[in-house]
Amino acid sequence: MSRLFRSGMMVSIMTLLSRVLGLVRDAVYANYFVMGSAMDAFLVAFRIPNLMRRFSAEGAFSLAFVPVLTEYKEQRNEEALKDLIDHVAGLMGLVLFVVSLIAVLASPILMMIFAPGFAAKADAQPELAAYLLKITAPYMLFISLAAFFSSILNAFGRFSIAAFTPVLLNIVMISAAIWWSPHFEQPVEALAWGVFFGGIAQAAFQLPSLQRLGLVPRFRFKKGHEGVRRIMKLMGPALLGSSAAQLNITINTIIASMLATGSISWLYFSDRFVEFPLALIGVAIGTVILPKLSGDHANAEGVAFSQTLDWAMRLSLLVSIPATVGLVVLAVPILATVIDNGVNGWRDVQMASLSLMTYALGLPAFIMVKVLAPGFYSRQDTRTPVKISLIAIAVNIICNIAIVLPWYQLGYIGPHAGLALSTAISGVVNASLLFIGLRKQGMIIATQGWPAYLFKILLASLCMALAVSLLNPGDSWWQVASIFTKIGALGGLVVGAMAAYLAAILVLGLRPRQLLQV
Repeated sequence: MSRLFRSGMMVSIMTLLSRVLGLVRDAVYANYFVMGSAMDAFLVAFRIPNLMRRFSAEGAFSLAFVPVLTEYKEQRNEEALKDLIDHVAGLMGLVLFVVSLIAVLASPILMMIFAPGFAAKADAQPELAAYLLKITAPYMLFISLAAFFSSILNAFGRFSIAAFTPVLLNIVMISAAIWWSPHFEQPVEALAWGVFFGGIAQAAFQLPSLQRLGLVPRFRFKKGHEGVRRIMKLMGPALLGSSAAQLNITINTIIASMLATGSISWLYFSDRFVEFPLALIGVAIGTVILPKLSGDHANAEGVAFSQTLDWAMRLSLLVSIPATVGLVVLAVPILATVIDNGVNGWRDVQMASLSLMTYALGLPAFIMVKVLAPGFYSRQDTRTPVKISLIAIAVNIICNIAIVLPWYQLGYIGPHAGLALSTAISGVVNASLLFIGLRKQGMIIATQGWPAYLFKILLASLCMALAVSLLNPGDSWWQVASIFTKIGALGGLVVGAMAAYLAAILVLGLRPRQLLQV
């Protein structure tokens, strides 16, 4: 088994643990909090600082920092490497402290920007949302430092520690929901404090590993540092280039705030279930290939660079296509298990399942963006992804106008699902243009067997869908079954789906050893 595959598996296992706890967290939310104005207020207050996590931990910062850090590691001495880390830490700490402070002071204004529809709703709570943002805003500083520490550990092959840190946030937030919330006048305030302390835990957890490497940053500041200047030059474009999906989700949140109460919550749960395989596959693979691609580029190993991308694309599609089919077929069972309880009802299941099915259509594209983007950033090419991201964002806005507006004006059920569909279409455009760009630059060299490979995956996924459809007892059963019965049935369907897909790909001639070539 290759080192790259082992690293990817380790990150995926840790990510799986985190996402399972994330599902537990969502189930706790659904059982302890009504999907109404207070929950919408918290989700918007969490969405704003959580964007920083997406941009830093899974986006702009790591994509700009890791290639430069890897170059220093490969080509310069230890003193220069430590000096770079210290000065990046100093600038990051200063900037994010100021940004967090501004977010605290300007929280009412930010709420008007990110959730303008709250002001027009009689049952909305914009004041509560602004207050919760004052609590969650420092998370931007803590999670960005955690992402900074993770990037250092990843560059030195310590993937498991960095991948485990999200588990801590889920543990703290589950604890906040169950044990802290009864002590607050507004129970959702406990969730905001969970975000605050969860961010601290994520950053602090990684310090012992950095200490063992002798790379705990000293937070120094020096104007004009060569490495910091290069990172900052890369980071601005990387921010746009890596964040199209997140910006699209933010646009969706703004529009959803103008739709029916609960729309933000329905989209949130849909997004969470699409994020599960996205993090498990796309983020995990993107995390491990970025240092590898950066090293290949620094050492002028073009063939190895192309082989790494080819391997990553094959592995991504092998898992993402059946994951998409599974989410579409099992949308109602999944959401009936998680959110159909004494607090939320069957209508919430129906509404959330509509957006989950449409979101899921874009999953392979979302994952391919995570895999293909490092092909540019590892070579410190930020201009191409920026252009592509701007196009993708424009496509999302156009689709929202063309799909959601008529959907809403005609009075059809679930216009929020149109927002999810627009995001999926935008993701397909983004991934397609990234692939075309890498092909034109000669970074992806065509290899044999791709058409047959894709056909086998699609056929195996179809077999899986048929098997699950036959085993599924139907919506009426999910509506009346007890929670523990539903958990058992859903687990059985998921295991059955995985078994059917695995059997199908083996019958069709796909073998795991074909993925262990890098």
